Amino acid sequence: MTDATATAPGPASEPAFDDVIAAIAFNADGLVPAIAQAEGSGEILMMAWMNREAVLETLRTGRVCYWSRSRKGLWRKGETSGQMQRLKDFRVDCDGDTLLVIVEQDGVACHTGRRSCFYRALRDGKLAITQDVETDPSVLYGHTHK
Repeated sequence: MTDATATAPGPASEPAFDDVIAAIAFNADGLVPAIAQAEGSGEILMMAWMNREAVLETLRTGRVCYWSRSRKGLWRKGETSGQMQRLKDFRVDCDGDTLLVIVEQDGVACHTGRRSCFYRALRDGKLAITQDVETDPSVLYGHTHK
């Protein structure tokens, strides 16, 4: 980790929040895409949306929080499934319109019970499943998902 990122993760001081929020180009709906990447392996786990409040909560607590468009509310990753994400690094891209959250992931990241939401890949002109289900979604949520 470089000196620039050594103090970034975890609860940050309030003055730093103003600089972070100012660097983010939220869209017309007040959202910005956030890509979750596994610490160490670099595996892309998922993409979700954050609004200002989710960014601030993530930075304050060190626990990754997103904005759920379907629920129209904050979504604290793992609040239902127990598959929590702890923030290890927080990055803003060059245009300020995409975030990268490097996380320590408890269990699986995908609601289908797979490690990553990106488990389908183009193979021989068709989408093929490249990751097995690691945890039965009914165990995580009490019902099944595709």
